[in-house]
Amino acid sequence: MKQIKGGVTAAKGFKAASTEANIKYKNRKDMMLIYSESPCTAAGVFTSNVVKAAPVLWDREICNGIGPVHAIVGNSGIANACTGEEGKKLCAETAAEVGSLLALPENSVLVASTGVIGMQMNMEAVKRGIAQMVPQLSDTEEAGTGAAEAIMTTDTHSKQMAMEFEVGGKTCRIGALAKGSGMIHPNMCTMLSFITTDVSISHELLQKALKTVVVDTFNMISVDGDMSTNDSLMILANGDAGNSEICEEGEDYNTFLEALYSICKEMARMLAGDGEGATALFTAHVLNADTKENARTLAKSVICSSLTKAMIYGHDANFGRILCALGYSGVLFDPDKISLSIESSAGKVLLFKDGNPQTFDEEYATKVLSEEEVIAVVDMNAGSYEATAWGCDLTYDYVKINADYRS
Repeated sequence: MKQIKGGVTAAKGFKAASTEANIKYKNRKDMMLIYSESPCTAAGVFTSNVVKAAPVLWDREICNGIGPVHAIVGNSGIANACTGEEGKKLCAETAAEVGSLLALPENSVLVASTGVIGMQMNMEAVKRGIAQMVPQLSDTEEAGTGAAEAIMTTDTHSKQMAMEFEVGGKTCRIGALAKGSGMIHPNMCTMLSFITTDVSISHELLQKALKTVVVDTFNMISVDGDMSTNDSLMILANGDAGNSEICEEGEDYNTFLEALYSICKEMARMLAGDGEGATALFTAHVLNADTKENARTLAKSVICSSLTKAMIYGHDANFGRILCALGYSGVLFDPDKISLSIESSAGKVLLFKDGNPQTFDEEYATKVLSEEEVIAVVDMNAGSYEATAWGCDLTYDYVKINADYRS
């Protein structure tokens, strides 16, 4: 298995396009289209927010079915959330418009939106964007990059990745793009992410694989504790690699699962590190917990703590904030057994052990905390389970970005 250049167009048979449709933004790409001529098996995982955007309702129904899917059309600027029956109608009309230009049934087109909640979209702008994109569909790396750029909102850069691996003697590829900078919080999905693969795999196992990997990847990130109405992770598998269809668990399934986990983990890290206003990726690694679930809960509690996030921004080794976050996580443990350290590319500092603060060089600790990724390592000394969560620091710019987001 190896990382290769590209994103959603890296897998065989997938094309992409993007355009400026002026849905809300001006003079920037705000619509994207991903397409496979070969029919795809589709799977998805969506936000657990009770308030779900119209595209989430549309996509969830399609991904739960067994019919073929050929395309994903997405926009940024307006979320099509809290828009009532008009919003649902717009999803159907959007899918139908893509279908009419590509000779597809509307229920083979997934729809995704991100942006301001509560605003209605102009269908004429959507139609104009689709008409512009269809002739531009291309399997080039540049086309995939354009699609990744088109769904950005407050993201500072596009996020994409691709990997190559072998299944059943066939070379296979998987590619992904994602957006997300704010309203990022665990419990699937925390952003928009679209994955393409040329592996042939059954709907049942594709859905199982996605649900399996999301637990320790996208569900382990948080930027601000706000779960979006539009969060969607969807994968299309068109089988163009030519492998025998993966219909049961075994070596081929495990190889695909490993590739899917790897790409989802790296995309999750990209999202956490590009949190609104962030200057650092903040990672919490919990070791030797008594259960896997407790390890996850403890790690997420640390990266979700506003005081700890502010501590990372200030490069201040105020380790009591991390201990506090562990203590209110809901997990019972013995504080006198744990050890806590911080580390980065600049080094490592032990802060707390056996119930006591440790003597350390404050200047050196500040240097360790000043790198682009800072890791809090917590050894619970209570078992053999571990988990990792990813977040970011909390800065003044986060408030500035969100104070006037609608305008």
